[in-house]
This record gives sequence, structure tokens and C-alpha cells, in this order.
Amino acid sequence: MALGLIPGLISLIVLAAALVPLLASLGVITDWATPFADGWNPFWRNALRVAFGIVITIAALVLAGMTFTALTLLIGDPFYQRIWRAVENDLGGDVPEGDGGFLVALGESIRLVVLGVLVALLALAIGFIPLIGAPAAAVTSVLLTGRILARELTGRALNARDMASFDRSQLFAANRGRLLGFGAATQLCFMVPLGAVFIMPTAVVGATLLARQVLDTPAVRPTSPPHA
Repeated sequence: MALGLIPGLISLIVLAAALVPLLASLGVITDWATPFADGWNPFWRNALRVAFGIVITIAALVLAGMTFTALTLLIGDPFYQRIWRAVENDLGGDVPEGDGGFLVALGESIRLVVLGVLVALLALAIGFIPLIGAPAAAVTSVLLTGRILARELTGRALNARDMASFDRSQLFAANRGRLLGFGAATQLCFMVPLGAVFIMPTAVVGATLLARQVLDTPAVRPTSPPHA
């Protein structure tokens, strides 16, 4: 488990190098993006720019969180494979031999970053709604990224079992509440300073346990056989 912290630390350093300068320049960015407010009453001008800065921060944190997950899972694939397999062995029963491979991990990481960009853009758009924009953007972002994270983190166990996309969609639909709860809780932990670094190994364990639980859902059984 301790080795699982290393990929998170590396990813955190990389993202901090991009995120810290962005947050430090937030005032300049908001001034540049709202030149039409230069002649406004100071109270309303500052209120607009503070709100815009909050929305930018939310979008940046969403994208950073998704990128962190993608980068950490890619860098730490060997570490997380060991954690996942150890949990599978402890649980007993049907333990697949497949592991997905590096190319699968790379493809999923790229997809995760793309989805992160889309969620961040959506958060920006929602943030422009008067009065409720910032809180609505925050809630929407947590729920959407939570759903994506749950699918991504449980993907290791499902990929190893060669579960078809249709079966996987049925599985997620039948367990929507549990997956969303797990993903949203994980995303909120990731938003705590250094939380993502320390939570990621635990999230891999939790996702493996969750995957085994949802695989036991009576209404859904994978039609694709696991690796021999």
C-alpha cells in the first residue's frame, strides 16, 4: 500500500507546477476576461470578478482532479495491479488472470482527461448562471466526476474479466446509487489538500471491493467469459 503513494506524489508535483501559477494569476485572468466591467460600480465589478474567479477555480480543480487520476493510474499501473490482485485473492472466488495491460491503461487515461476537459467546460458554462452559478457548478462537477471516477476505478476488475460494454452498462445502471456514492465520496476526498495522494491506494481497494459486490448483483451477469 505504501508503494501506491509514489505515483500520486509524482502526479501531484506535475499538476502543482501548472495549477499554482494559474491560481496565482487568477486576478489578472479575471480582469482580462471581464473588460466590460471596468466602468461598473466597484462593488458589482468586484463581485463579478470574484464569482468568475471562483468558477475558474472550480473548473481548474475538476480538470486537475481528473488529470491527477489519469496520470496516477498510468504511472502507478504496476503498483495498483499488485494492490488490486491482492484484494482479489483475499476475497477468493473467481480471480481473473488478465490485467488489461499498459495500452488499456493509456487509452483509459486519455479518455479520462478528455472527459475531464468536457466536465470543466460544463462547469464554466453553469458558473455563468446568475446567483446560483458557482454552487451549481460545484455540485454538478462533483456528481459528474464522481460517476466517471467510479467507472474508471472499477474498470480494472471489469477489464480483467473481459466484460463487454453492454454488460458493463447494465451493471452500472443496476448499481447507479452505490457507484455514484463511491465516486462522489472519492472526488470530495481528492479535493482535500494531499487527499488524492493518500486516498488513491485506498480508492483502488474500495473500487475492487465495489466491483466484486456489483458483479454479484443477481440481475446482471457478464456474458463474456473471464480470462482462463
